[in-house]
Amino acid sequence: MKAIVQDRYGSSEALELVDIDKPTLDDDRMLIRVRASSINPADYHLMTGKPYLTRLVMGFTKPKARILGADFAGIVDSVGKDITKFKVGDEVFGQGTGSYSEFAVAGEKSVALKPEGVTFEQAASLPIAGVTAVLGVRHKGNVTAGQTVLVNGASGGVGHFAVQIAKALGAEVTGVCSAKNMDMVGSIGADHVIDYGAEDFTASDKRYDMILDMAGGHTILEFRAALNPDGIYVQGGDEEMGNWVGPITGMLKVAVASKTGKQTMINILARTRSEDLKYLADLIVSDDLRPVIGRTIGLAEVPAALDAQAKGYGGTGRSHGKTVVVI
Repeated sequence: MKAIVQDRYGSSEALELVDIDKPTLDDDRMLIRVRASSINPADYHLMTGKPYLTRLVMGFTKPKARILGADFAGIVDSVGKDITKFKVGDEVFGQGTGSYSEFAVAGEKSVALKPEGVTFEQAASLPIAGVTAVLGVRHKGNVTAGQTVLVNGASGGVGHFAVQIAKALGAEVTGVCSAKNMDMVGSIGADHVIDYGAEDFTASDKRYDMILDMAGGHTILEFRAALNPDGIYVQGGDEEMGNWVGPITGMLKVAVASKTGKQTMINILARTRSEDLKYLADLIVSDDLRPVIGRTIGLAEVPAALDAQAKGYGGTGRSHGKTVVVI
C-alpha cells in the first residue's frame, strides 16, 4: 500500500511517500480501506517531535509509529475476531492510526457508521476537530438555548464546528477570526463576527455565558473579564506552543484559575467516541452542520499541507476549515 512514512523527527522533509505492507491486525482492531483523511495540528507535532515532552510517549529518538494521520473515512476491509459492531464492507469514519495511507487501523470505540448522504470527504473532516468541538461546547460548556457563546478561533477546524454546534443548541454565537475569514464564519451561522485584528473582544462591555478558546492571544484575566459572573471558559487550544512542554503551561494556568472565583475554567483534551461521531453525522444529515473543506489534496501533498498547517497556527496566517486528503 502507499503511505506517508517517517523514520526520524524533523521538518516535512522527513516524510516520504512509499509502498509498504498492509498493517497486521490485533483481534480488537479493524483494517480500513481509507477513502479520505484530514490534516490536524497534532500531526505536525508528531512529525517534528515537539513539544519534546511528548516524546516520552511517541518515541524518544525517533517516532514509534511510522505512518502519520488519525482521522479517516473509508470502508471496512477486514476485522479482528473480537470486533462485533462492524463488518467487512461497512462505510465508516473515525479516528485510528496511520490514515495517511491506503489502509488504516482502528478499534470499535472510536468509529461510527457513515450515514448515506454524507460524503467520505465530509466524514473525514469530523473526528478530532468535530469531537473536540462537541466536548467543548456541549459536554463541558453545557451550552443551552438562549445563552451567549463566543468562539475564539472560529474559522479553524474545531472553531467552525463549534460555531455550528452552539447554534444548533440554540445559542447566540459570536465568532472571532481574521478579517479574511469573516465571511465564512458568518455564512456558517455566527450571529456576530469579530475581526481580532481590528477589535479586542475582551475590552468591550459584552459578556458571554461561555467562551471556547481555540486561539489564545489573551491572558486568563482578560478572558475572565469577558465572561458573565457564572460563565464557563473552555480552553481547547493555544497558539503559543513552546518546544519543550507545549500547551502544558497554559493548562496549568487554567487549572490554577479554576480554584478561584465563581466562573468555571476548564481545559479539554478530546477522546474520540463513536457516540460523538454519530452526533456530528446526525447534525450534517439534519443540515445543522456543514463541514468547511478549505481544500482537498492527495497523499503526495501531505508534507506541504503540514507545513501550511503550522503556519496557520503559528501566527503567519489563520486556518480556514479543514484540509482533506483524498485517497
